[in-house]
Amino acid sequence: MGIKQYKPRTSALRWTALSDFKEITTNRPEKSLTEPIKRSGGRNSQGRITSRFRSGGHKKKYRIIDFKRNKQDSLGRVISIEYDPNRSARIALVEYEDKERRYVIWPAGLSVGDTIISSSTQEIEIKIGNTMPLGSIPAGTSMHNLELQKGRGGKIVRSAGGYAQILAKEEEYAHVKLPSGEVRLIKLDCMATIGQVGNIEHDTVSIGKAGR
Repeated sequence: MGIKQYKPRTSALRWTALSDFKEITTNRPEKSLTEPIKRSGGRNSQGRITSRFRSGGHKKKYRIIDFKRNKQDSLGRVISIEYDPNRSARIALVEYEDKERRYVIWPAGLSVGDTIISSSTQEIEIKIGNTMPLGSIPAGTSMHNLELQKGRGGKIVRSAGGYAQILAKEEEYAHVKLPSGEVRLIKLDCMATIGQVGNIEHDTVSIGKAGR
């Protein structure tokens, strides 16, 4: 994971800085976890352009991500780290003990072969990739993919480099500091995943010359 700088051989390359994609382990997604994305091209049901300047874009498929992490108390092993064209973060393909496969947001530090687990009832290790209720997470621990309502799945802190921290716990709520600096009250039974979202240097990517 890093940034690749280019020599200014052309005007477009002068300020270009792109990801080196070294963390990616495969270039083919899991077929069962993809679905097509339908594009309108800015046209309505009659085929007339109603939103200008929208074209077809690059062909891509949507990766189905497990934001709920509701595969409870089942050990999963990371078998690949992949690029996702639909988000700034990378994704990890996890295979569970019953051979079911799911995509999860890839946290920095998680490698192929590592194991992760999700549990809302048992005490599990505070380890990168593990998912547990906020009530079980110590204050100051970096976490991502936070739920705002129990059982609804992670809704915030999902983009590259993002992480949140618990500042304090009060009665049934946790005071959570978000990447924006906002402090929010979230119930202690809401789930979160340990670790900072990977692809941390995404903010330093520059595509170079305008109009490239």
